[in-house]
Amino acid sequence: MDSQRIESGVRMILEGIGEDPRREGLLETPKRVARAYEELCGGYSVDPKKLMTVFSEKCDEMIVVKDIELFSLCEHHMLPFIGRAHVAYLTKSKVVGLSKIARVVETFARRLQIQERLTDQIATCIFKHLDPKGCAVMLECKHLCMVMRGVNKQNSTMVTSSMKGMFISNPELKSEFFSLIGK
Repeated sequence: MDSQRIESGVRMILEGIGEDPRREGLLETPKRVARAYEELCGGYSVDPKKLMTVFSEKCDEMIVVKDIELFSLCEHHMLPFIGRAHVAYLTKSKVVGLSKIARVVETFARRLQIQERLTDQIATCIFKHLDPKGCAVMLECKHLCMVMRGVNKQNSTMVTSSMKGMFISNPELKSEFFSLIGK
């Protein structure tokens, strides 16, 4: 990331809203914002494939990791959206370390996003690299671009899902997933 360009942009924003970037309380703000964006958008520098430490395991059950906390930045307003991811896969012969599922969610979330794309990127990554019989992902998020500005709807939540493999063709499997995550 180009920290100098981010800092310059923050100074321009401060001036644009009528602030003085030389004011004592704002002197370090451009540097702090640049450091924050390096962290918030750190997913661009991570290859999600390298996160997928896969183990051979004979298992024919649904594996679910639910309530994975996530935050991302809406690509339209660069404001946060915050929520939870629920991920399931039906293995053929491979499993992945539990934390790796959360890391895949985090990697894609730490990019400028729309929730619909984020949901599908998580499902596609898991489906491609684990080669399961099926994969299901559901995200439930509150978007600050909708809460803080525009329509100002404080209690709205967006829900998205992406189904792959057997989760598409088997309604009972899909129903079991939703039941296991409490939906």
